[in-house]
Amino acid sequence: MRTHLLRAAGIATAASALALLTLAEAGQAAAPAPARAGRPVLAFVANHAGTVTVINTATNIATKPVKVAFGLSSVAITPDGRTAYVGNPWASQRAASSYVFPVNTATDKPGKPIDVRTVPTGIAITPNGKTAYVFSDGTGIVTAFSTATNTVVKVMDIKRSSVAIAITPNGKTVYLVNKVAGTVTSISTATNKPGKAIKVGAGPAAIAITPNGKTVYAASTAAGTVTPISTATNKPGKAIKVGAGPAAIAITPNGKTVYAASTAAGTVTPISTATNKPGKAIKVGPAGPAWAIDPIAVTPDGKTVYVANTFAGTVTPISTATNTPLKTIRIGTRVTAGWPDQIAVTPNGTTAYVLNPFNGTVVPIRTATNTALKPIKDLDLPMAIAITP
Repeated sequence: MRTHLLRAAGIATAASALALLTLAEAGQAAAPAPARAGRPVLAFVANHAGTVTVINTATNIATKPVKVAFGLSSVAITPDGRTAYVGNPWASQRAASSYVFPVNTATDKPGKPIDVRTVPTGIAITPNGKTAYVFSDGTGIVTAFSTATNTVVKVMDIKRSSVAIAITPNGKTVYLVNKVAGTVTSISTATNKPGKAIKVGAGPAAIAITPNGKTVYAASTAAGTVTPISTATNKPGKAIKVGAGPAAIAITPNGKTVYAASTAAGTVTPISTATNKPGKAIKVGPAGPAWAIDPIAVTPDGKTVYVANTFAGTVTPISTATNTPLKTIRIGTRVTAGWPDQIAVTPNGTTAYVLNPFNGTVVPIRTATNTALKPIKDLDLPMAIAITP
């Protein structure tokens, strides 16, 4: 199981606030673009075996897998919904680079691979859709490429490997989480120059940005804290204690509350953005090892938080009005559930999709009733999911 959050990236459209997103396993950004007229909303799932599975979210029917290349691990979709970019760390094992493949969402046809000069662990796209940023958790290389031409415009060495990414809603700044260094690095999208590393708690693993773009929140697994960072000054504020092992983070669309999921404690802690004070931890499942991630997502209307309990094979909805857990949704036993790894929510908020790498399924959840629907099966080690606007 991966030990980083993408939410970047792929993350999906959940509060697709996400400048991925996606991802994610990732950060809050501008509102998604209007749905394409006459086009279905599609979920793109990157499979490690080398294919992309496309799911029609209206019917929950998957199309024939799109063959790309072995080793897919991340996916992000442009704000206009026209192109899905799939990261492939293994496409060029014998060379010094790896690739990102563009996939036309209208035809499901992959285009010419983009040599991004690094191992593409995650991808994030600016809110205007013009530039994609690719990072690696094995190197300090970050690559920017133009989505208009699918050519690299800048390769940056930030000297630290990255595990998560977020882009501000105005598209001016990229923030990267450096887990080993215990820092967050900013990059100006105007100059593609990295700023000075920002020190946060030990072992940061996830990041999110408030919808107004004023504050970045970085969750630090080893420190058990969440650190707010002012985007105006790039100065960290006082670390907020949230308990053991926060490894995933999400922010409500109104920007009032941050939710930090701690696998090691089996809890989710709400944080008021007005005061940066933590609320009472919400118990959502059994505790797991500190290296694991319980993915988290917020519905577009901000009423419900969904957190997947990796080691229980369940998903717990949380009411944001009361910060109380609702009835647990079982998507299988620990073995048959396949350890849920990511959650993505459709732009209209009707369905949440839970990704299960180890049993090759995606489980839809109807958000109106919080019931699990029939699993979408026969995916080959699904690693990331993103949904078109």
